[in-house]
Amino acid sequence: MSEKYIAAVDQGTASSRCLVFDHEGRIVSVSQMEHEQIFPRPGWVEHDPREILHNVVEVVRRALDTGGFGVSDLVGLGIANQRETTVVWDRVSGEPVHNAIVWQDTRTDSIVRKLGKEHGQDRFRDRCGLPLATYFSGPKVSWLLDSAPGLRERAEGGDLLFGTMDSWLVWNLTGRHVTDVTNASRTMLMNLETLDWDDTLLDAMGVPRAMLPAIQPSSKVYGEAGDSLGGVPIAAALGDQQAALFGQTCFSVGEAKCTYGTGSFLLLNTGSRPVRSAHGLLTTVGSKIGDELATYALEGSIAVTGALVQWFRDKVGLIGSAPEVETLARTVEDNGGIYFVPAFSGLFAPHWRGDARGVIAGLTGYATKGHLARAVLEATAWQTREVVDAMNADSGIELTTLKADGGMTANNLLMQFLADVLGVPVVRPIVAETVSLGAAYAAGLAVGFWPDVESLRAHWHKAGEWLPQMDSNARDKGYRKWKKAVQRTLDWVDDDD
Repeated sequence: MSEKYIAAVDQGTASSRCLVFDHEGRIVSVSQMEHEQIFPRPGWVEHDPREILHNVVEVVRRALDTGGFGVSDLVGLGIANQRETTVVWDRVSGEPVHNAIVWQDTRTDSIVRKLGKEHGQDRFRDRCGLPLATYFSGPKVSWLLDSAPGLRERAEGGDLLFGTMDSWLVWNLTGRHVTDVTNASRTMLMNLETLDWDDTLLDAMGVPRAMLPAIQPSSKVYGEAGDSLGGVPIAAALGDQQAALFGQTCFSVGEAKCTYGTGSFLLLNTGSRPVRSAHGLLTTVGSKIGDELATYALEGSIAVTGALVQWFRDKVGLIGSAPEVETLARTVEDNGGIYFVPAFSGLFAPHWRGDARGVIAGLTGYATKGHLARAVLEATAWQTREVVDAMNADSGIELTTLKADGGMTANNLLMQFLADVLGVPVVRPIVAETVSLGAAYAAGLAVGFWPDVESLRAHWHKAGEWLPQMDSNARDKGYRKWKKAVQRTLDWVDDDD
Protein backbone atom coordinates (compact mmCIF):
# COMPACT_ATOMS: atom_id res chain seq x y z
CA MET A 1 0.00 0.00 0.00
CA SER A 2 1.62 3.25 -1.15
CA GLU A 3 -0.65 5.74 0.64
CA LYS A 4 0.45 6.83 4.10
CA TYR A 5 -1.69 7.65 7.12
CA ILE A 6 -1.51 9.36 10.48
CA ALA A 7 -2.99 7.81 13.65
CA ALA A 8 -4.31 9.40 16.80
CA VAL A 9 -5.04 7.90 20.19
CA ASP A 10 -7.77 9.61 22.19
CA GLN A 11 -7.24 8.34 25.72
CA GLY A 12 -10.43 9.60 27.33
CA THR A 13 -12.16 9.33 30.67
CA ALA A 14 -14.52 6.53 29.65
CA SER A 15 -12.59 4.82 26.85
CA SER A 16 -9.54 4.75 24.64
CA ARG A 17 -9.85 4.88 20.89
CA CYS A 18 -7.62 5.02 17.86
CA LEU A 19 -8.61 6.86 14.71
CA VAL A 20 -6.57 6.67 11.51
CA PHE A 21 -6.72 9.63 9.12
CA ASP A 22 -5.72 10.07 5.49
CA HIS A 23 -4.02 13.13 4.01
CA GLU A 24 -7.37 14.90 3.59
CA GLY A 25 -8.13 14.56 7.29
CA ARG A 26 -10.79 11.91 6.70
CA ILE A 27 -11.30 9.00 9.10
CA VAL A 28 -10.37 5.71 7.43
CA SER A 29 -10.46 3.41 10.45
CA VAL A 30 -11.45 3.47 14.11
CA SER A 31 -11.34 1.21 17.14
CA GLN A 32 -12.51 1.83 20.70
CA MET A 33 -12.42 0.08 24.08
CA GLU A 34 -13.99 1.19 27.36
CA HIS A 35 -12.14 0.80 30.66
CA GLU A 36 -13.41 0.28 34.18
CA GLN A 37 -14.56 3.23 36.27
CA ILE A 38 -13.52 2.58 39.87
CA PHE A 39 -15.40 4.34 42.70
CA PRO A 40 -13.79 3.36 46.04
CA ARG A 41 -15.75 5.97 48.03
CA PRO A 42 -18.25 8.76 47.32
CA GLY A 43 -16.45 11.44 45.31
CA TRP A 44 -13.46 9.21 44.54
CA VAL A 45 -12.84 8.16 40.92
CA GLU A 46 -9.96 5.94 39.77
CA HIS A 47 -8.67 4.13 36.69
CA ASP A 48 -6.24 1.24 36.33
CA PRO A 49 -3.26 2.66 34.35
CA ARG A 50 -2.20 -0.83 33.23
CA GLU A 51 -5.64 -1.52 31.77
CA ILE A 52 -5.50 1.79 29.91
CA LEU A 53 -2.03 1.07 28.51
CA HIS A 54 -3.17 -2.37 27.32
CA ASN A 55 -6.28 -0.87 25.72
CA VAL A 56 -4.33 1.87 23.94
CA VAL A 57 -1.98 -0.62 22.29
CA GLU A 58 -4.91 -2.87 21.45
CA VAL A 59 -7.06 -0.17 19.82
CA VAL A 60 -4.14 0.90 17.61
CA ARG A 61 -3.66 -2.69 16.47
CA ARG A 62 -7.39 -3.15 15.89
CA ALA A 63 -7.70 0.11 13.95
CA LEU A 64 -4.85 -0.97 11.67
CA ASP A 65 -6.41 -4.41 11.18
CA THR A 66 -9.82 -2.89 10.43
CA GLY A 67 -8.30 -0.58 7.83
CA GLY A 68 -6.36 -3.40 6.24
CA PHE A 69 -2.92 -1.88 6.71
CA GLY A 70 0.04 -2.16 9.05
CA VAL A 71 2.27 -0.02 11.25
CA SER A 72 4.56 0.62 8.28
CA ASP A 73 1.71 2.56 6.65
CA LEU A 74 1.70 5.09 9.51
CA VAL A 75 4.00 8.12 9.39
CA GLY A 76 3.28 9.00 13.01
CA LEU A 77 0.95 8.77 15.98
CA GLY A 78 -0.39 11.57 18.15
CA ILE A 79 -1.85 11.27 21.63
CA ALA A 80 -4.71 13.23 23.14
CA ASN A 81 -5.56 12.44 26.73
CA GLN A 82 -7.77 13.10 29.72
CA ARG A 83 -5.71 15.83 31.25
CA GLU A 84 -5.50 16.14 35.03
CA THR A 85 -5.76 12.40 35.73
CA THR A 86 -2.67 11.56 37.76
CA VAL A 87 -0.38 8.51 37.73
CA VAL A 88 2.67 7.78 39.92
CA TRP A 89 4.82 4.78 39.04
CA ASP A 90 8.13 3.10 39.88
CA ARG A 91 10.98 4.19 37.62
CA VAL A 92 12.54 0.69 37.49
CA SER A 93 9.63 -1.74 37.53
CA GLY A 94 7.19 0.53 35.70
CA GLU A 95 4.44 -0.51 38.11
CA PRO A 96 1.98 2.15 39.31
CA VAL A 97 2.04 2.68 43.07
CA HIS A 98 -1.73 3.28 43.05
CA ASN A 99 -4.62 3.49 40.64
CA ALA A 100 -4.72 6.68 38.59
CA ILE A 101 -6.66 9.43 40.35
CA VAL A 102 -9.12 10.81 37.78
CA TRP A 103 -9.67 14.51 37.17
CA GLN A 104 -13.24 14.24 38.55
CA ASP A 105 -12.00 12.92 41.90
CA THR A 106 -12.63 15.11 44.97
CA ARG A 107 -10.50 13.40 47.64
CA THR A 108 -8.05 16.30 47.73
CA ASP A 109 -10.72 18.74 48.97
CA SER A 110 -9.10 19.08 52.40
CA ILE A 111 -5.67 19.69 50.81
CA VAL A 112 -7.14 22.36 48.56
CA ARG A 113 -8.94 24.06 51.45
CA LYS A 114 -5.75 24.07 53.51
CA LEU A 115 -3.75 25.61 50.64
CA GLY A 116 -6.33 28.37 50.23
CA LYS A 117 -7.18 28.94 53.88
CA GLU A 118 -5.18 32.14 54.35
CA HIS A 119 -4.76 33.29 50.74
CA GLY A 120 -8.00 32.28 49.03
CA GLN A 121 -8.87 30.26 45.96
CA ASP A 122 -6.75 32.42 43.65
CA ARG A 123 -3.52 32.01 45.64
CA PHE A 124 -1.56 30.67 42.66
CA ARG A 125 -3.63 32.00 39.75
CA ASP A 126 -1.01 34.57 38.68
CA ARG A 127 1.63 31.83 38.39
CA CYS A 128 -0.32 28.92 36.89
CA GLY A 129 -3.58 30.47 35.65
CA LEU A 130 -5.69 28.11 37.77
CA PRO A 131 -7.80 28.43 40.90
CA LEU A 132 -7.28 26.07 43.79
CA ALA A 133 -9.54 23.09 43.03
CA THR A 134 -9.61 19.32 43.36
CA TYR A 135 -9.63 19.19 39.55
CA PHE A 136 -5.88 19.64 39.08
CA SER A 137 -2.95 17.24 39.38
CA GLY A 138 -0.69 18.90 41.97
CA PRO A 139 -2.84 18.13 45.02
CA LYS A 140 -3.48 14.63 43.67
CA VAL A 141 0.27 13.94 43.56
CA SER A 142 0.63 15.23 47.10
CA TRP A 143 -2.16 12.95 48.29
CA LEU A 144 -0.60 9.95 46.53
CA LEU A 145 2.80 10.54 48.10
CA ASP A 146 1.19 10.56 51.54
CA SER A 147 -1.07 7.55 50.86
CA ALA A 148 1.55 4.96 51.89
CA PRO A 149 4.68 5.08 54.08
CA GLY A 150 7.90 5.66 52.18
CA LEU A 151 6.44 6.94 48.93
CA ARG A 152 7.48 10.55 49.49
CA GLU A 153 11.06 9.52 50.28
CA ARG A 154 11.19 7.37 47.15
CA ALA A 155 9.88 10.29 45.08
CA GLU A 156 12.48 12.66 46.50
CA GLY A 157 15.17 10.15 45.60
CA GLY A 158 13.99 9.95 41.99
CA ASP A 159 12.68 6.39 42.28
CA LEU A 160 9.08 7.38 41.48
CA LEU A 161 7.80 9.17 38.40
CA PHE A 162 4.70 11.35 38.04
CA GLY A 163 2.74 12.01 34.91
CA THR A 164 -0.62 12.73 33.44
CA MET A 165 -1.87 10.03 31.09
CA ASP A 166 0.18 11.31 28.13
CA SER A 167 3.39 10.84 30.17
CA TRP A 168 2.35 7.36 31.28
CA LEU A 169 1.71 6.29 27.68
CA VAL A 170 4.78 7.92 26.12
CA TRP A 171 7.03 6.49 28.85
CA ASN A 172 5.72 2.99 28.27
CA LEU A 173 5.87 3.30 24.47
CA THR A 174 9.21 5.09 24.05
CA GLY A 175 10.99 5.00 27.42
CA ARG A 176 11.04 8.81 27.60
CA HIS A 177 9.63 10.67 30.61
CA VAL A 178 8.05 13.74 29.03
CA THR A 179 4.85 15.74 28.96
CA ASP A 180 3.68 18.53 26.69
CA VAL A 181 2.97 22.13 27.66
CA THR A 182 -0.82 21.74 27.48
CA ASN A 183 -0.88 18.88 29.95
CA ALA A 184 1.72 20.53 32.16
CA SER A 185 -0.46 23.63 32.32
CA ARG A 186 -3.18 21.55 34.03
CA THR A 187 -1.07 20.37 36.95
CA MET A 188 -0.95 23.62 39.00
CA LEU A 189 2.81 23.05 38.96
CA MET A 190 3.89 24.88 35.78
CA ASN A 191 4.56 28.61 35.48
CA LEU A 192 2.50 30.00 32.60
CA GLU A 193 5.13 32.57 31.65
CA THR A 194 8.26 30.39 31.72
CA LEU A 195 6.55 27.13 30.63
CA ASP A 196 8.68 25.34 33.23
CA TRP A 197 8.02 23.76 36.61
CA ASP A 198 7.72 26.44 39.29
CA ASP A 199 9.60 25.95 42.58
CA THR A 200 7.09 28.00 44.58
CA LEU A 201 4.25 25.79 43.37
CA LEU A 202 6.24 22.59 43.90
CA ASP A 203 7.09 23.59 47.47
CA ALA A 204 3.50 24.53 48.29
CA MET A 205 2.14 21.24 46.91
CA GLY A 206 4.95 19.13 48.32
CA VAL A 207 5.86 17.65 44.94
CA PRO A 208 9.56 16.74 44.42
CA ARG A 209 11.05 18.02 41.15
CA ALA A 210 12.91 14.69 40.74
CA MET A 211 9.68 12.89 39.81
CA LEU A 212 8.53 15.35 37.13
CA PRO A 213 8.67 14.80 33.36
CA ALA A 214 10.46 17.13 30.96
CA ILE A 215 8.07 19.68 29.42
CA GLN A 216 8.06 19.52 25.61
CA PRO A 217 6.17 21.14 22.69
CA SER A 218 2.81 19.61 21.76
CA SER A 219 3.93 18.86 18.20
CA LYS A 220 7.29 17.09 18.27
CA VAL A 221 8.67 13.59 17.73
CA TYR A 222 9.22 12.31 21.28
CA GLY A 223 10.60 8.94 20.19
CA GLU A 224 9.66 5.73 18.45
CA ALA A 225 7.29 3.17 19.91
CA GLY A 226 8.82 -0.16 20.84
CA ASP A 227 7.91 -3.61 19.65
CA SER A 228 4.30 -3.25 20.74
CA LEU A 229 3.66 -0.75 17.94
CA GLY A 230 6.50 -1.52 15.54
CA GLY A 231 8.56 1.65 15.86
CA VAL A 232 5.95 4.20 14.75
CA PRO A 233 7.05 7.76 15.72
CA ILE A 234 5.13 9.20 18.69
CA ALA A 235 4.92 12.72 17.33
CA ALA A 236 2.45 14.73 19.42
CA ALA A 237 0.71 14.96 22.77
CA LEU A 238 -2.01 17.37 23.80
CA GLY A 239 -4.61 17.49 26.52
CA ASP A 240 -7.83 16.38 24.92
CA GLN A 241 -9.54 19.77 24.95
CA GLN A 242 -6.54 21.58 23.52
CA ALA A 243 -6.44 18.85 20.87
CA ALA A 244 -10.06 19.66 20.01
CA LEU A 245 -9.21 23.38 19.71
CA PHE A 246 -6.46 22.34 17.29
CA GLY A 247 -8.76 19.96 15.42
CA GLN A 248 -11.38 22.69 15.01
CA THR A 249 -8.58 24.75 13.39
CA CYS A 250 -9.05 27.56 15.92
CA PHE A 251 -5.59 28.93 15.12
CA SER A 252 -6.52 32.64 15.30
CA VAL A 253 -7.20 34.86 18.30
CA GLY A 254 -10.92 34.91 19.16
CA GLU A 255 -11.79 31.51 17.68
CA ALA A 256 -13.54 29.14 20.10
CA LYS A 257 -14.94 25.64 20.38
CA CYS A 258 -16.81 23.48 22.90
CA THR A 259 -16.30 19.73 23.15
CA TYR A 260 -19.11 17.61 24.58
CA GLY A 261 -17.93 14.36 26.12
CA THR A 262 -17.80 13.02 29.68
CA GLY A 263 -17.44 16.65 30.69
CA SER A 264 -17.64 19.68 28.41
CA PHE A 265 -14.97 22.25 27.71
CA LEU A 266 -15.18 25.63 25.99
CA LEU A 267 -11.82 27.05 24.84
CA LEU A 268 -11.05 30.44 23.31
CA ASN A 269 -7.75 31.16 21.53
CA THR A 270 -6.15 34.25 23.15
CA GLY A 271 -2.88 34.29 21.20
CA SER A 272 0.72 34.34 22.38
CA ARG A 273 0.07 35.92 25.80
CA PRO A 274 -1.92 34.43 28.69
CA VAL A 275 -5.13 36.29 29.62
CA ARG A 276 -6.13 36.08 33.29
CA SER A 277 -9.80 35.52 33.99
CA ALA A 278 -11.92 37.57 36.36
CA HIS A 279 -15.00 35.40 35.89
CA GLY A 280 -14.08 31.89 36.95
CA LEU A 281 -12.38 30.65 33.78
CA LEU A 282 -9.00 28.97 33.50
CA THR A 283 -5.94 30.36 31.75
CA THR A 284 -4.21 27.51 29.98
CA VAL A 285 -1.80 26.67 27.16
CA GLY A 286 -3.58 25.92 23.90
CA SER A 287 -0.66 24.36 21.98
CA LYS A 288 2.99 24.72 21.05
CA ILE A 289 4.24 23.64 17.63
CA GLY A 290 7.95 22.84 17.68
CA ASP A 291 10.04 25.94 18.38
CA GLU A 292 7.19 28.38 17.72
CA LEU A 293 5.71 30.52 20.50
CA ALA A 294 3.06 28.85 22.62
CA THR A 295 -0.59 29.69 22.00
CA TYR A 296 -2.70 30.38 25.11
CA ALA A 297 -6.41 29.95 25.73
CA LEU A 298 -9.19 30.76 28.16
CA GLU A 299 -11.19 27.70 29.19
CA GLY A 300 -14.49 27.01 30.84
CA SER A 301 -14.51 23.46 32.23
CA ILE A 302 -17.76 21.64 33.07
CA ALA A 303 -17.25 18.45 35.05
CA VAL A 304 -20.38 16.44 34.22
CA THR A 305 -22.29 16.42 30.93
CA GLY A 306 -22.02 13.13 29.04
CA ALA A 307 -21.22 11.49 32.38
CA LEU A 308 -24.74 12.41 33.50
CA VAL A 309 -26.19 10.42 30.58
CA GLN A 310 -23.95 7.50 31.56
CA TRP A 311 -25.18 7.77 35.15
CA PHE A 312 -28.79 7.85 33.91
CA ARG A 313 -28.07 4.68 31.93
CA ASP A 314 -25.86 2.70 34.31
CA LYS A 315 -26.94 3.75 37.79
CA VAL A 316 -30.63 4.58 37.33
CA GLY A 317 -31.36 2.20 34.44
CA LEU A 318 -34.05 4.30 32.75
CA ILE A 319 -32.29 3.90 29.39
CA GLY A 320 -30.35 1.00 27.91
CA SER A 321 -27.95 3.04 25.76
CA ALA A 322 -26.83 6.66 25.62
CA PRO A 323 -28.73 7.53 22.40
CA GLU A 324 -31.99 6.44 24.05
CA VAL A 325 -31.94 9.53 26.25
CA GLU A 326 -32.97 11.64 23.26
CA THR A 327 -35.81 9.27 22.37
CA LEU A 328 -37.09 9.34 25.95
CA ALA A 329 -36.73 13.11 26.22
CA ARG A 330 -38.79 13.59 23.06
CA THR A 331 -41.78 11.89 24.71
CA VAL A 332 -42.45 15.22 26.48
CA GLU A 333 -42.51 18.80 25.20
CA ASP A 334 -40.58 20.40 28.05
CA ASN A 335 -38.80 19.59 31.31
CA GLY A 336 -41.96 19.72 33.41
CA GLY A 337 -40.31 22.26 35.68
CA ILE A 338 -37.38 19.96 36.55
CA TYR A 339 -33.76 21.12 36.68
CA PHE A 340 -30.91 18.66 37.26
CA VAL A 341 -27.61 20.17 38.42
CA PRO A 342 -25.06 17.31 38.23
CA ALA A 343 -22.55 18.54 40.81
CA PHE A 344 -21.31 14.98 41.36
CA SER A 345 -17.75 16.22 41.86
CA GLY A 346 -18.54 19.75 42.92
CA LEU A 347 -19.07 22.56 40.43
CA PHE A 348 -16.34 23.61 38.00
CA ALA A 349 -16.41 26.80 35.90
CA PRO A 350 -17.47 29.42 36.61
CA HIS A 351 -18.25 28.51 40.26
CA TRP A 352 -15.33 26.32 41.45
CA ARG A 353 -17.19 24.96 44.46
CA GLY A 354 -15.89 21.62 45.70
CA ASP A 355 -18.53 21.62 48.43
CA ALA A 356 -21.42 21.38 45.96
CA ARG A 357 -23.30 18.15 45.28
CA GLY A 358 -25.94 17.21 42.75
CA VAL A 359 -29.55 18.38 42.98
CA ILE A 360 -32.78 17.60 41.14
CA ALA A 361 -35.04 20.59 41.73
CA GLY A 362 -38.67 21.22 40.85
CA LEU A 363 -39.98 17.67 41.28
CA THR A 364 -43.76 17.29 41.45
CA GLY A 365 -46.15 14.39 41.05
CA TYR A 366 -46.53 15.44 37.41
CA ALA A 367 -42.95 14.42 36.59
CA THR A 368 -42.26 11.39 34.39
CA LYS A 369 -39.10 9.66 33.28
CA GLY A 370 -39.38 11.67 30.07
CA HIS A 371 -39.14 14.91 32.02
CA LEU A 372 -36.10 13.54 33.87
CA ALA A 373 -34.45 12.60 30.57
CA ARG A 374 -35.09 16.08 29.23
CA ALA A 375 -33.64 17.67 32.38
CA VAL A 376 -30.56 15.46 31.98
CA LEU A 377 -29.95 16.84 28.48
CA GLU A 378 -30.83 20.42 29.34
CA ALA A 379 -28.26 20.43 32.16
CA THR A 380 -25.50 20.39 29.56
CA ALA A 381 -26.91 23.42 27.75
CA TRP A 382 -27.50 25.49 30.88
CA GLN A 383 -23.99 24.79 32.14
CA THR A 384 -22.65 25.88 28.75
CA ARG A 385 -24.65 29.11 29.04
CA GLU A 386 -22.95 29.91 32.35
CA VAL A 387 -19.52 29.42 30.80
CA VAL A 388 -20.35 31.45 27.67
CA ASP A 389 -21.50 34.37 29.82
CA ALA A 390 -18.16 34.26 31.68
CA MET A 391 -16.21 33.96 28.42
CA ASN A 392 -17.99 36.98 26.93
CA ALA A 393 -17.22 39.02 30.04
CA ASP A 394 -13.51 38.08 30.12
CA SER A 395 -12.83 38.43 26.39
CA GLY A 396 -14.98 41.47 25.75
CA ILE A 397 -16.24 39.75 22.60
CA GLU A 398 -19.77 38.36 22.35
CA LEU A 399 -19.92 34.79 21.07
CA THR A 400 -21.59 34.76 17.65
CA THR A 401 -21.30 31.06 16.77
CA LEU A 402 -20.46 27.99 18.82
CA LYS A 403 -18.32 25.32 17.15
CA ALA A 404 -19.40 22.11 18.85
CA ASP A 405 -17.79 18.69 18.69
CA GLY A 406 -17.61 15.44 20.62
CA GLY A 407 -19.91 12.48 21.01
CA MET A 408 -22.88 14.40 22.43
CA THR A 409 -23.24 16.45 19.23
CA ALA A 410 -24.99 13.43 17.71
CA ASN A 411 -27.95 14.36 19.94
CA ASN A 412 -29.99 16.71 17.78
CA LEU A 413 -32.41 17.65 20.57
CA LEU A 414 -29.50 18.78 22.73
CA MET A 415 -27.92 20.76 19.89
CA GLN A 416 -31.18 22.62 19.23
CA PHE A 417 -31.69 23.36 22.93
CA LEU A 418 -28.08 24.58 23.12
CA ALA A 419 -28.71 27.04 20.30
CA ASP A 420 -31.93 28.12 22.03
CA VAL A 421 -30.39 28.89 25.44
CA LEU A 422 -27.28 30.55 23.97
CA GLY A 423 -29.21 32.55 21.38
CA VAL A 424 -26.54 31.89 18.73
CA PRO A 425 -26.09 29.29 15.96
CA VAL A 426 -24.45 26.00 16.92
CA VAL A 427 -22.28 24.41 14.22
CA ARG A 428 -20.98 20.85 14.02
CA PRO A 429 -18.07 19.94 11.70
CA ILE A 430 -18.03 16.92 9.41
CA VAL A 431 -15.44 15.27 11.66
CA ALA A 432 -17.10 15.63 15.07
CA GLU A 433 -14.29 13.73 16.84
CA THR A 434 -11.96 16.71 16.70
CA VAL A 435 -9.99 15.61 19.77
CA SER A 436 -8.50 12.80 17.70
CA LEU A 437 -8.24 15.00 14.63
CA GLY A 438 -6.25 17.62 16.57
CA ALA A 439 -3.79 15.02 17.85
CA ALA A 440 -3.42 13.71 14.29
CA TYR A 441 -2.89 17.23 12.93
CA ALA A 442 -0.19 18.00 15.53
CA ALA A 443 1.60 14.71 14.84
CA GLY A 444 1.31 15.25 11.10
CA LEU A 445 2.94 18.67 11.36
CA ALA A 446 5.81 17.19 13.39
CA VAL A 447 6.62 14.57 10.75
CA GLY A 448 5.90 16.73 7.69
CA PHE A 449 2.69 14.93 6.71
CA TRP A 450 1.11 18.40 6.47
CA PRO A 451 3.25 21.50 5.76
CA ASP A 452 1.57 24.13 7.97
CA VAL A 453 -1.61 25.05 9.83
CA GLU A 454 -3.10 26.83 6.82
CA SER A 455 -3.16 23.53 4.95
CA LEU A 456 -5.26 22.16 7.82
CA ARG A 457 -7.88 24.92 7.63
CA ALA A 458 -8.89 23.70 4.18
CA HIS A 459 -10.05 20.40 5.71
CA TRP A 460 -12.68 21.97 8.02
CA HIS A 461 -16.25 21.69 6.72
CA LYS A 462 -19.63 22.27 8.35
CA ALA A 463 -21.86 19.21 8.66
CA GLY A 464 -24.80 20.62 10.64
CA GLU A 465 -26.15 23.86 12.02
CA TRP A 466 -28.87 24.67 14.56
CA LEU A 467 -30.42 28.15 14.80
CA PRO A 468 -32.03 29.57 17.97
CA GLN A 469 -35.82 29.29 18.05
CA MET A 470 -36.72 29.86 21.71
CA ASP A 471 -38.62 32.97 22.79
CA SER A 472 -36.35 35.26 24.81
CA ASN A 473 -38.79 35.35 27.75
CA ALA A 474 -38.78 31.56 27.97
CA ARG A 475 -34.98 31.55 27.74
CA ASP A 476 -34.64 34.09 30.53
CA LYS A 477 -37.10 32.25 32.78
CA GLY A 478 -35.35 28.93 32.23
CA TYR A 479 -31.96 30.44 33.02
CA ARG A 480 -33.34 32.08 36.16
CA LYS A 481 -34.71 28.75 37.36
CA TRP A 482 -31.42 27.04 36.52
CA LYS A 483 -29.45 29.50 38.63
CA LYS A 484 -31.86 28.96 41.53
CA ALA A 485 -31.23 25.22 41.26
CA VAL A 486 -27.45 25.80 41.24
CA GLN A 487 -27.70 27.74 44.49
CA ARG A 488 -29.30 24.70 46.11
CA THR A 489 -26.21 22.57 45.42
CA LEU A 490 -23.84 24.74 47.47
CA ASP A 491 -22.48 24.15 51.00
CA TRP A 492 -23.54 20.51 51.01
CA VAL A 493 -20.18 18.97 52.02
CA ASP A 494 -19.30 19.44 55.70
CA ASP A 495 -15.91 19.12 57.40
CA ASP A 496 -16.80 15.70 58.77
CA ASP A 497 -17.87 14.25 55.39
